[in-house]
Amino acid sequence: MGLPQVLERIERACRRAGRDPKEVRLVAVTKGRSVEEIQAKVLAHGAFPLGESRVQEALKKMENLQAEWHLVGPLQRNKAKFAPRFALVHSLDSLRLAEALERVGEREGVRLRVLLEVNLGREPQKHGFLEEELPEAVARVREMPHLEVLGLMTVPPLGPEGVVRPIFRRLSELADRYGLPERSMGMSDDYEWAVEEGATFVRVGRALFVD
Repeated sequence: MGLPQVLERIERACRRAGRDPKEVRLVAVTKGRSVEEIQAKVLAHGAFPLGESRVQEALKKMENLQAEWHLVGPLQRNKAKFAPRFALVHSLDSLRLAEALERVGEREGVRLRVLLEVNLGREPQKHGFLEEELPEAVARVREMPHLEVLGLMTVPPLGPEGVVRPIFRRLSELADRYGLPERSMGMSDDYEWAVEEGATFVRVGRALFVD
C-alpha cells in the first residue's frame, strides 16, 4: 500500500461523502517502527503527524525525529507528566486522568489539547468513557482551565462494515451534539468508512509500511 496510496484512498472517500480532503488529517502510527522506516515511509512524503501508543517509545523517537507527535494509546496517570511533549492526546479515557493532566498543565503553565476516548462498542477490555458518561465528562473537562477538549476518539470492535460504520457515525453525532470539531477514528482496515462518516483524524499504521 504505502502512504501515497492511503492519501489517495482518503481523497476518494472524501469525494464519495462530499467532503473536502483538507478536513482529514492522516496520523501515521509508528508503533514498533524504526526511525529509518519512519523517515523512508512517512516523512519522505511530507510533514505528517506521528502517532505513538506508548509514551516511552515516543520519547526515544523524539530524540531523532522532528515531528508533530500525537499520543494515540492509553496514558497511565504516572506518565501524565510527559503529556506536554505531545501536540494532541487522543486517549483521555477517565476523569482521574483528566485531573492528573490538569495538574500537569497547571504546573507547566501550558494548556494541553485532548480528545475524549469513547468506548462505543462497550467492550470491557477497551478504555474510554461509555456514551452515558459523556455529558459529565465533557462538562467536567471543559471546566479544567489547563485542558482544551477538541473532540472525541473511538476504537470500534473488530467486524464487518455493518458493525464498524455505525460506531463511526455515532461518534460523529456525539461530537456534533457537544460542539466538538474533531473526531479521531479509523485505522488501517477501516479508515475509508471513518472518513465517509466524518473522521477528521485517521490513525493509520500498518498500511503505510506495507511494500
